[in-house]
Amino acid sequence: MNIPAELKYTKDHEWVKVEGNEAVIGITDFAQSQLGDVVFIEIETEGEELDKEEVFGTIEAVKTVSDMFMPVAGKVIAVNEKLADTPEVANKDPYGDGWMIRIAISDASELDELLTAEQYAEIASA
Repeated sequence: MNIPAELKYTKDHEWVKVEGNEAVIGITDFAQSQLGDVVFIEIETEGEELDKEEVFGTIEAVKTVSDMFMPVAGKVIAVNEKLADTPEVANKDPYGDGWMIRIAISDASELDELLTAEQYAEIASA
């Protein structure tokens, strides 16, 4: 299982890459493997200010539909447009081209509540 050390994680299987006062968010390799083949991703929150743990979109796989949750509060400033036509990128490259959203972070102190790669590995392997 791929769990990059430079990222932060949530118990809900999202990853966060902090870039200054912005963050890129996606689903983890573990999440995509549990979902199976991703067939549709719906994110209609661009431009919205969302609180931590609010739903920012849904991801549909052959066997289930799952909500995706904000790891920290922020304004959604970009959505990965590639996912509309090629949602399977979330399976093939969850930490690269399969990113979901970019946000402007509202409260940087919330980043301290996220999991390290080691902490997330314990959850993912439980």
